[in-house]
Amino acid sequence: MSKILIRGAKVLGGEPQDVLIDGETIAEVGRDLSAEGAEVVEAAGKVLLPGLVDLHTHLREPGREDSETVLTGTRAAASGGYTSVFAMANTFPVADTAGVVEQVYRLGREHGYCDVQPIGAVTVGLEGRKLAELGAMHESAAGVTVFSDDGKCVDDAVIMRRALEYVKAFGGVVAQHAQEPRLTEGAQMNEGVVSAELGLGGWPAVAEESVIARDVLLAEHVGSRVHICHLSTAGSVEIVRWAKSRGIDVTAEVTPHHLLLTDELVRTYNPVYKVNPPLRTERDVHALREALADGTIDIVATDHAPHPHEDKDCEWAAAAMGMVGLETALSVVQDTMVDTGLLDWAGVADRMSVRPAQIGQATGHGRPVSAGEPANLTLVDTAYRGRVDPAGFASRSRNTPYEGRELPGRVTHTWLRGKATLVDGKLT
Repeated sequence: MSKILIRGAKVLGGEPQDVLIDGETIAEVGRDLSAEGAEVVEAAGKVLLPGLVDLHTHLREPGREDSETVLTGTRAAASGGYTSVFAMANTFPVADTAGVVEQVYRLGREHGYCDVQPIGAVTVGLEGRKLAELGAMHESAAGVTVFSDDGKCVDDAVIMRRALEYVKAFGGVVAQHAQEPRLTEGAQMNEGVVSAELGLGGWPAVAEESVIARDVLLAEHVGSRVHICHLSTAGSVEIVRWAKSRGIDVTAEVTPHHLLLTDELVRTYNPVYKVNPPLRTERDVHALREALADGTIDIVATDHAPHPHEDKDCEWAAAAMGMVGLETALSVVQDTMVDTGLLDWAGVADRMSVRPAQIGQATGHGRPVSAGEPANLTLVDTAYRGRVDPAGFASRSRNTPYEGRELPGRVTHTWLRGKATLVDGKLT
């Protein structure tokens, strides 16, 4: 593999430096490095970050290849600056055995646009009644460390306790989709003023908050790790903040769409805004941004949820929940967190690469941009502004809430272990 010299990039938003890649590794970082024998990428004015890591991606394969495949999903990931994604278990069949997680893992290795780490189901068939083969999935070639029934809540406290106890033995983590099912029966959107005016079934904040409160206490009781998926309310922020103050081993994520969009958009009845958990209020959005800035919320995760056209182009009540997010995540974070002064680019690297890699134990990812480290990198033109056009997405699905919206920033290059997967905004 030839050498690559990234010239004049602002590493983590700092002073311009040159970064020399030799094979799979960063060979040198400094000023005025020699370009002899190297392909030169002119990066003046652009920001260089460690490759992004997404702890919450739905790749749909096996079983729902009409929505996404490992190939199309990882191409979308590379387009968005990601070098590693964690694939959720709600596939068909469910990723609740060593065989299924190994299949997803192998597909990721074959396609090579980013690393794919399968997430194993907590319970058999996501049914919440019996623990899945947690140990076998961990010991498989996929080496699963994160387990989740995402799409459904592990609502049985005894099952959740047993899962937390089981994964503790090998340093794993249970990622909870916090949604009390009885409180959300028939729910269509956030419960509040807008739901009352529209006459749509309300999804109360307490349905999320009550599960988080229970699970942080369970994690404290058994001395295990729990991760909260797609946290969406101001009350949830306060519970996680309290739990961390007690020393409970809890981490939490927020999605880009919950950092930007509110339930006011549901007034359009456009199913593209239908998502689980639902879009919340302006007050919640501000609380989530502040919590991400101060570290109460650890990471940004996309919850990339692709759907075929027919599952979204229908009446609101019948539409599937979810949005694609891999290709727009960094732009939304720049818009909501960087351009507002809440985070600098080093903070973005921490929330979108370093910490998710640590939580998921993604070896070789989220590492410093320094000599001797794996060359997993993304280069961002932060001065760019453009309107989102889903026709240009690498994802198989187009269900984005940002169509036509102007967003800042554009990933121009992505490198996975020194191999360019995206060059000048085009997949290789």
